[in-house]
Formats: sequence, structure tokens, C-alpha cells
Amino acid sequence: MVDDTAPHPKSRGAARRAQRRGPTMEDVAEVAGVSRGTVSRALNGGAHVSPEALAAVHDALRSTGYVINQSARSLVTRRSGAVAFVLSDAPDRLFEDPVLGALMRTCTQLLAERGSSLMLMLAGTPQERERVLHFARGGHVDGVLLVSVHDGDPLAAQLHETRVPVVVCGRPPSRGPAFPYVAADDRDGARLMTRHLAGRGRRRIATVAGPRDMAGGAERLQGFRDVLGRRASRRVIAHATAYTIDAGRDAMTRLLDTCPDLDAVFVASDLLAVGALQALRHAGRAVPADVLVGGFDDSAIAPATTPPLTTVRQPLPRVAAELVEVLTQLIAGRPASSRVLPTELVLRESA
Repeated sequence: MVDDTAPHPKSRGAARRAQRRGPTMEDVAEVAGVSRGTVSRALNGGAHVSPEALAAVHDALRSTGYVINQSARSLVTRRSGAVAFVLSDAPDRLFEDPVLGALMRTCTQLLAERGSSLMLMLAGTPQERERVLHFARGGHVDGVLLVSVHDGDPLAAQLHETRVPVVVCGRPPSRGPAFPYVAADDRDGARLMTRHLAGRGRRRIATVAGPRDMAGGAERLQGFRDVLGRRASRRVIAHATAYTIDAGRDAMTRLLDTCPDLDAVFVASDLLAVGALQALRHAGRAVPADVLVGGFDDSAIAPATTPPLTTVRQPLPRVAAELVEVLTQLIAGRPASSRVLPTELVLRESA
């Protein structure tokens, strides 16, 4: 039944008492001139509460300084008010990779605007994975943003069994639960960069590809092959073992050993490209005069390299916003589908 009763005048005495000893829900009800049940409904979504009563409750909340008891509210709503940002990778990557930092920062802000908090959880070891599962099974998180998923990682299947809502950042491996995901168009972005390098007249174009066990790296490698076809031989491909500067330097060194006449290289991330630039500099190869270098991500590090890095821009703020939107829909029990977002070429001095 809708509570259409106009709120009674505020009780100044109740407000003063609440400020002295700490406000209760009864104080809010007295100040607003409504029942305790009306205050409870107003705090839990406002169902069956008239606009007048709702406004009076909000005024009373401000005047009394009442703060919602999140633990008690969780018992009613069965929501924790927390979302886990789960990184299935080495913890060093969180602090080294600017893409992860940007995603986490934006997701934190967007969730806060919806009244939720973001909890960082590492899942690179069996013990860490078990801790994540403990939180999911125990209802300590309302949903999971799963980041940096490797092929063969058991966590995805284990999370699926908990029935907690999960959204994957980036394309998930082909083997595993069909979680919805949000990803940049890795394959088309790689095509953009490879066409650009070929359009600059370079004939020996190589690539530092991402790790073999991650779907995003495979998509970028396929985009490279889409453009070059048979020219994309094994000799011009070196797989990095991880998305790190060291791995990029090692992969670029291997490429120079097997393909010393290369004159352009597409590197599967900006962080890998930093390592590739170091290896080229050590080998005495000038960029861009001798070798063009193109990256992927357009992270904060791209304009700070020497020379500034030509790269493919992932729309990271939009990726974060879509991740939060999809997960919010799942938590609310509504269906949600995967989303693939367009990329664009960003020209600087390296290519």
C-alpha cells in the first residue's frame, strides 16, 4: 500500500536529542513525521513511499545526521555493497601496467557513485584463488570484475560454480564459462597499426605478440596476420611471456637475432613497446629512421617514451564504464550481453 500521508511537521526536540546521543531510525521517523516502516522503505529503494514522505525522510536524515548501518542493511537486501576487482596475474603487473591502474581507478569512481566500493583481490596463486572463492561463496562481494584471464586458469570455472555475477575485462579464453565480457576490438586495432606500418613503405614488418595463453594477445596477432597474410612468417613473430617491460625487451632481442633486417615492428602493448625500444637502442637501431615501432593501448606511458609512441587507443574510460554497467545489470538480476568497443590509431613520432 502506498503511503500517501503528508509528513508531519518536524520535531525540533527529536532532532536535538538525536544529535546529543546519536540518531536512530526512530528519531528520523519522528522528525519526518512518518512511521518507522516508512523510513525503512525509503532507505531500501523507496517502494510504496509517497514523494512527500520520501522528501521528508531525506530532510530528516540530513538534520539528524543518521548514517545507514551497512551491516544491518545487508541482512535485509542480501547485498554487501562491494565488488571484487580480481587480477589473475602477478601482483607486480598491477603497479607496472598503467592500463590496469586506469581501469581500477575509473571503476572505483563509478561504483562509488552507485553506492558500492571496489575491493582489489589478487588471484595469481592457489592460495589467493581460494581466498577469492571464499569471499564469493560467503556473500562478501556482490559481483566480480575478472581481469587478465589466462587460458587454463581454473578460477573462472570455480567462480561460475559460486553463481556470483562475473564480468570479464577483455575477451576470455575460448575454453571456460561463457561470462559476459567488455573488450576493445583487439583484432581490428592490430589491423589498423599493421596497415599503417605497411603504408609507410616498410617491407620487413615483425611483431612482438602478447602471451600465448591470453585471448587479447591472440586477437592482436590475428589482426597482424590478417594484413600481412603469408608475409607474417614465424621468423617475424616473437611471443612475449608477459605484458612487462622486461618481456618486451627479451622478445625484441630474439626478433633481432632471427630477423636482423626488420624495418618495422608492431608491439602488442605499450609496456612491451618500452622494452622493445630499449632493445633497439642497445642494438644501435634508430627509431623511427631504421625501425618503425607501433604499440597498443595508448596508456599514460605512450607519450612519455623516446620517441613518443605511435599506438592504438583502447577507450579505457568507456571500457571501465561498460564493465560497471554490465556487472550492475547482472547484480540486479537483469540479462546483459558482451560488448566490443572500437579502437583508433594515435600517431606520434615512433612510426
